[in-house]
Amino acid sequence: DEKEKFEPTVFRDTIVQGLNEAGNDLEAIAKFLDSAGSRLDYRRYADTLFDILVAGSMLAPGGTRIDDNDKTKMTNHCVFFAEEDHDAIRNYAQVSKG
Repeated sequence: DEKEKFEPTVFRDTIVQGLNEAGNDLEAIAKFLDSAGSRLDYRRYADTLFDILVAGSMLAPGGTRIDDNDKTKMTNHCVFFAEEDHDAIRNYAQVSKG
C-alpha cells in the first residue's frame, strides 16, 4: 500500500506556469485548467488551486502569500489582480468554475 506524496508546491508551480503561459486570454486560461485537470489532482490540491485562482499563489495560515516575490511562483491571472469591476470578476469566476 503505497501512499502518494502530497506536494502542493509542485502543483502550484505547474498551475502558475500554465496560467502565465496562457497570457491575458481568459479562454486560454480556461482551456489550460480544463486540460490540466485530467492529469493533476484538483480534488487533492483544492485549497492550493483556490489560493492560486483567488490570490495568485499559495497562502500561509493568516493569509500571507508563500512565494517570496519569486515571479515563477505567482501569477497575476487571479481575482486579486483583476480589474475592479463586476464584469471582470464575473469572468474570472466563470473560468474558475469551468
